[in-house]
Amino acid sequence: MSEAPRPRQPWWIPPFLGRVPAGVESRNLSLLGAIALALFFEEYDLAMLTSALHRIAADLGMQETQFGLYLGIIRLGALPAFLVIPLADRLGRRRVFLTTVVCTGVFTFLSAFSQTPTQFVVLQMLTRTFFITGSAVAFVIVAEEFPANHRGWGIGMLGALGASGHGLGMLLYSQVEVLPGGWRALYVLGILPVLLLPVFRRKVTETARYHENAARRADHATGGGFAEAIRPLREVARHNPGRALGIALAGFLPAVGLISAFQFTGYYTQDVLGWSPGQYAAMGILGGGLGIIGNVAAGRLGDVFGRRAVGMVLLGSFPIWVGVFYNSSGWVLPVMWVGIVFASSGGRVILRTLATELFPTAQRASASGLFAILDATGAALGLFVLWGVTQGEGEFTYYTTILAVAVAAGALVLLFFPETTRRELEAISDDAPRVASPAPAIAGADGEAGDATPS
Repeated sequence: MSEAPRPRQPWWIPPFLGRVPAGVESRNLSLLGAIALALFFEEYDLAMLTSALHRIAADLGMQETQFGLYLGIIRLGALPAFLVIPLADRLGRRRVFLTTVVCTGVFTFLSAFSQTPTQFVVLQMLTRTFFITGSAVAFVIVAEEFPANHRGWGIGMLGALGASGHGLGMLLYSQVEVLPGGWRALYVLGILPVLLLPVFRRKVTETARYHENAARRADHATGGGFAEAIRPLREVARHNPGRALGIALAGFLPAVGLISAFQFTGYYTQDVLGWSPGQYAAMGILGGGLGIIGNVAAGRLGDVFGRRAVGMVLLGSFPIWVGVFYNSSGWVLPVMWVGIVFASSGGRVILRTLATELFPTAQRASASGLFAILDATGAALGLFVLWGVTQGEGEFTYYTTILAVAVAAGALVLLFFPETTRRELEAISDDAPRVASPAPAIAGADGEAGDATPS
């Protein structure tokens, strides 16, 4: 039987990201576009903290030697997400995702009015909580709705389109010297996704897999309350401990080195090398535009050659790009920047994809959340380490290079995962080794136990 015809190319997928593969339906693309738009604005907020760090620090009275502390605390805002993300397995992907869109936009907007480092850090922590939650649920939605042969492409394209928010952030930052309010004006624009909520409500639909699993779970309801809400998260560790540990390490180790490498690019180029905001923005937009192709390339290559091989190559090369970047100047930096973005974005697509593929529907959002939370925890640790060892100005470049090695270490974790390429989600979760549970089995949407699966 011939493959389904190739759908019409949406206007919002840039030509340099390639064509939509045959077999992806129009409804898949409509859903992808809406979710990507939401992530676009959430990534925009992340770009602000990277681009405008030195201006925010000067305005609020932050010292360079304290950057690691402040940024690490902001990253810990992901910890409350540990309790929020499992709700997507109980209340639905759509409901939780839409809530995160509103909360992320509101707290980004309020960050513009911070008067002290404490106020800014607290508001950014809250922003991080809902950004982490929304991002985790977004990748679950795409994984559950896209066909198995193109699941990697869908997740990769979501990552690429969302990451384009960094480009918008850098473009607007290039005008920071003429914007009324300076860096604060950039955060005011964070309210835009709240204004677009009617669009998201119309376009973002609940996944079919969630509906099937919810119907079966309703027949075996065991009560409500908070403990019941986070039950999927406990089931992730109870029934698939090996995969849960692997996902945790895959989130944690690369994040230790990734965050510091990205967080200080703006500071390094502008304060250390003396670049103007326009020069930094040009590098970020042009070089980053090439680099984010890594999202789609990794997704497509993973669909063809396997997730593990592609992920190991990308993550393993990351320390090289970072080491050269932070020990160079001139034309070398934009070239290395492309490598940094390509390797990191592509490698993270592989990790994100695996985090959504390895677990059954009843636990999928929780597993994706486990990855996201350990990713944020690793980032916080990396920044705290940087804060602890940096004693003088300029030393962060050396230690950032050293921390990047943790990304290559994280690549080795992929060796312990099964290959998931071109397999249906149900088949992947069916072959997972499980630990016996005394609770009765409840048939889930995957044709296996849902909330309590015996071996």
